[in-house]
Amino acid sequence: MSAVSRRKFIRNSIIVASGTTLLPLSACTEEEKLDEINPDITPEGEYGFFEGVASFDPTQSQVILWTRYTPATNEKANEVTLEVATDKDFSNVISNEKVIIDTASDYTVNVDVKGLQSNTTYYYRFSNTFTNTISPIGMTKTLPASGEASDIKMAVVSCANYQAGLFNVYGAVALSDADVVVHLGDYIYEYGAVGYGVNELTASLDRFHEPKGEILSIDDYRTRYRQYRQDTQLQKLHQSKPFICVWDDHEITNDAYKDGAENHNEGEGDYETRKAYALQVWHEYLPARVSDNSKIYRSFDFGGIVDLHMLDTRIIGREKQLEYSNYFTESGIDSAKFLADWGNKNRTLLGIEQRGWLAGQLASGTAKWQVLGSQVLMGTYTIPIELLQIVAAIAASGTSSSDLLLQYQKSVTELLTIKKRIALGDPTVTAEETARLTTVLPYNLDAWDGYPVEREVIYSAAGGKKLISLAGDTHNAWNSNLIDASGNTVGEEFATASVSSPGFEGIFGSNPSVIEPFEQANVALIEGLKYTDASRRGFVLATFSNASAKADWHFINDIFTEDITTVTAYSTSVN
Repeated sequence: MSAVSRRKFIRNSIIVASGTTLLPLSACTEEEKLDEINPDITPEGEYGFFEGVASFDPTQSQVILWTRYTPATNEKANEVTLEVATDKDFSNVISNEKVIIDTASDYTVNVDVKGLQSNTTYYYRFSNTFTNTISPIGMTKTLPASGEASDIKMAVVSCANYQAGLFNVYGAVALSDADVVVHLGDYIYEYGAVGYGVNELTASLDRFHEPKGEILSIDDYRTRYRQYRQDTQLQKLHQSKPFICVWDDHEITNDAYKDGAENHNEGEGDYETRKAYALQVWHEYLPARVSDNSKIYRSFDFGGIVDLHMLDTRIIGREKQLEYSNYFTESGIDSAKFLADWGNKNRTLLGIEQRGWLAGQLASGTAKWQVLGSQVLMGTYTIPIELLQIVAAIAASGTSSSDLLLQYQKSVTELLTIKKRIALGDPTVTAEETARLTTVLPYNLDAWDGYPVEREVIYSAAGGKKLISLAGDTHNAWNSNLIDASGNTVGEEFATASVSSPGFEGIFGSNPSVIEPFEQANVALIEGLKYTDASRRGFVLATFSNASAKADWHFINDIFTEDITTVTAYSTSVN
């Protein structure tokens, strides 16, 4: 199916209510405008704007506009012209400037356009007079000033593995009525073409990573970003909406921390050099308005409705993650040592400087909603140890064997029965049974759960203000209360599923008879958890107003064909 007919199919078949109702998304008008002025013509030849256009970090008066131009081999002046207009026909051009491009930035262009009007849509394009080449036209929008908007809509996305499936989620976001895209990281993956995300089904898509090996050098990282940015659906999204981005680990390498990473191995060179390459290229392709390329934490004011604080929970300050395997003994887990390390008040996820900055931003924030763009889950996700051990065994085996699944299902059934008996005041519940239910550990030490003391510092800094955490990283969808160590609810978490990276179905398989009980057990056994989806790809559309914060979890039906539908599977609202 052609790109045009695919978009028409999507527009006519989007499911926007749980279950049955088929309705078009309301923002198609603007998307259709871009379709009209950007025909589906893929640039060919040796020169051109192959990676499209994009916009980043909007404020009330500024926005960063981006492109990449591949010059002709005989080109004498490596220069492009940027035009910004208030209309798609460019009859009212408000900015026209020339920009030099060179190899130092991989021929990328990013221009921080200033002096714009708040809450205003702008159109932009780049051109090169030497080759008479014009980029696609992009559309962006500045943030509202106080009183200019009744609500703010953010599309929250993360974890897009090119070789794990099509970027249909990006296509769905482009058709949504989101004002801005908040990308919480894992924009690219570092693995080679036979690495993570490749199986028989995904291999048939022929979306293998380039370069073929794991990316290590600056040229490797640039090649990988160019591949991702040539994806049609990602280009359409970048053309239609501004992005606010942070990195997670895979922009560098898996499970990164401030001075190392799980996936940086002997023979791969110096880690700090690799990290420096990765951060440089991130800024070339995903520019942020920061003065220090290593410090991407920053805040955005959405008209007094939202103060959005984008965090780096990955590399600027994070101490190395704890691993349960380091606490195993012949008799079990050395719980005393683990609890001492886990509760160490000096352990940090943010680093002292960023933590102080965030505490100050939360204290001084005056918007209705204080919103954190936190790559990793902030909520408390603890499960009974016996379940954690079974899940670990399933993951380690690489297959959801029938014996392990039966063991898991038996354990869940027994634990839920014990919980029900306790709730009913059953006097026959034994201490051993209670211990099975209450002896819990965090399932994910890579998240805020691995740094609980610092999490309490942030909760305290919020000072009772309306706190929302936006999160990604796990590839699964979550909605939970943020509960402090005293048992008080201090906020709410809206965590998005991935764009294409596999979730728990990679462990349990995709059989609903297995996945759905797993999801139900999580909600029943994890305190504060209200919803989870463990197998589908999608995004969160978060809508903030002075009255409420609402989140809709949108999922697509498929990442292996272009004929897709989108379902709104779950919604929640906080007053």
